[in-house]
Amino acid sequence: MELWLFEAPDAPTPSLRVPIRHRTGDIWHVRIPEDLRGRCYALRALGPEPSGTAARFDPQQLLLDPYARVIVHSSIQQVRSGDARVPGSFRRRAVSVVIRDEFDWQGVASPRRPWSDTVIYEMHVRGFTQHVSSGVLHRGQYLGVVERKPYLQSLGVTAVELLPVQAFETENIIGRGLGLVQYWGYNPIALFAPHSAYASDPDLEAPLREFKTMVRELHRAGIEVILDVVFNHTGEAGEAGPMYSFRGVDNEIYYMLSEDGARYLDYTGCGNTLNCNHPVVRSMILRCLRHWVVDLHIDGFRFDLAAVLGRGGDGALLSNPPLLEAIAEDPILRDVKLIAEAWDAAGAFQVGRFGSERWGEWNCCFRDDVRRFWRGDPGFSGRLASRLCGSADLYQRNGATPLKSINFVTSHDGFTLNDLVSFATKHNEANGEGNRDGAHENFSSNHGVEGVIDDVRVADLRRRQVKNMLATLLLSRGVPMLLGGDEFGRSQRGNNNAYCQDNEISWYDWAYAEKNADLIGFVRRLIELRRRHAALRADHFYSEQEIVWFGPAGGTPDWHGAKNQLGCVVVSGPGRIALLFNAATEPCDFALPPALGDWRVAINTSAAPPADAPDAQSAAFIENRATVQLAPCSMLVLTSMSARNSA
Repeated sequence: MELWLFEAPDAPTPSLRVPIRHRTGDIWHVRIPEDLRGRCYALRALGPEPSGTAARFDPQQLLLDPYARVIVHSSIQQVRSGDARVPGSFRRRAVSVVIRDEFDWQGVASPRRPWSDTVIYEMHVRGFTQHVSSGVLHRGQYLGVVERKPYLQSLGVTAVELLPVQAFETENIIGRGLGLVQYWGYNPIALFAPHSAYASDPDLEAPLREFKTMVRELHRAGIEVILDVVFNHTGEAGEAGPMYSFRGVDNEIYYMLSEDGARYLDYTGCGNTLNCNHPVVRSMILRCLRHWVVDLHIDGFRFDLAAVLGRGGDGALLSNPPLLEAIAEDPILRDVKLIAEAWDAAGAFQVGRFGSERWGEWNCCFRDDVRRFWRGDPGFSGRLASRLCGSADLYQRNGATPLKSINFVTSHDGFTLNDLVSFATKHNEANGEGNRDGAHENFSSNHGVEGVIDDVRVADLRRRQVKNMLATLLLSRGVPMLLGGDEFGRSQRGNNNAYCQDNEISWYDWAYAEKNADLIGFVRRLIELRRRHAALRADHFYSEQEIVWFGPAGGTPDWHGAKNQLGCVVVSGPGRIALLFNAATEPCDFALPPALGDWRVAINTSAAPPADAPDAQSAAFIENRATVQLAPCSMLVLTSMSARNSA
């Protein structure tokens, strides 16, 4: 091993080359008695030539430190050793930076929100403010998020879930001549380092400093920060991929390989798979998570393709994966939120049975069933009831609670909510793959016309369906996750796989926030309603005494009927909440059950603003035991308090 020090990221030669001769076990180490803060460095690993073996040592490649806290990409690819005794040129794609991890947190602590109070807002750091309409000074950067903090506060969300910010490769893509890049960030090359392109200051320590500033200021606003982390693969890709770090340090340990070591096992669809349950890799992942929590004050993690974390070195699923157990039981990580995307690209599907109670799960069953109910697919009343109640069919048998279910209707991976009701099929032509990429089945509907339209009738129906799904999401037991921009009608022009679109297809156009301010108000009202009624977010499944289901005429609903029409009454402390659903294309009369007083309209998705989400002073009243008519494809939420508590 050698350590190469550089005065600057683009320096053509090192200022110092230090052989690393000291080794304790498998740990190489060297001490340099200088203040190296701000200096750049790379590693050079020498080993067996890759002649049909699993080793991939390349003495001409300079490597990133796998534990680097800050990295910088280099514009000079070929460097010289600066020593006549070491001839030839050396490849360098990026360098690590020596830092002093100092920051003034100003006494601001994590909000430590309980799961039951959590409302997640999934967003992309760059896309959130990169569009000129964002009106911020630091567009597309960590500090831009800080500038938009008042908006997040006013919306009422309690946590942001950031698409990957671990330093990732953006240029390693597809030579399609379309100017495409790895925009989402699921292509990591340095797991401990914040992505440097989201920093505004050219100072080498700025990525870490500005990231911490963003976290501190979000915490000051009472908003937690959850990171979407990628530990299932790296940006070094498959056999022909670039070498940044792990491949050149110890390929046989860091990656899952075929028996002969010649091929990478690919359970991720990205060319390689990290060997997560190898003791060395497992230790690195645990240290990485602790770093983000202890040093950067992160509140939780969403693990991309988390089923991979349960595979052994041969790719087989383990019955008791040591990494998952170690993460769940780690004393430093005990209070952070853990969320699993409980599947991978090789067919492992573990929704409802992933890890211990410490782990929440992205509930794709919630997504699909809610979409299909409101699309009008016959027989989905029973499934909607299960999802609204916290998905007991998935979690109750394992002793979990509804809070294990991270409910969502849309996420970064797929249609936006606006596109879900505007397109019958995906339109990914801009990705340059002949529209073959992305999910083929989205359970979407264009409601008669594909894409953008001028038909007021269709536009009204689409807006109603958007409100129906937002209301279902935010009034269901479990933990709701809202895709950023859905609250004001963000569109990706029908693209359901915009991973490579660092442009206006993906960026948030804030002009829509002004145009659709009424929809933002609707979401605020829903979040407020959820917060005010603890029964909607409780940490246990409904008992028969807490919820009663009924059909339009009273009595038992037709759980498997063609029209998807049902209602329920939830006991909420001293009050009652009635939720009425009509997914049919014709009106439906509901006989209301007894109230504690008169029923008061809280949400009416068929009404024009502000009557769709009225405040307490302007809410309409419906007499006790009356019959109420629901418009086609609409939802009505009513509240009733006892006379003693009606004020």
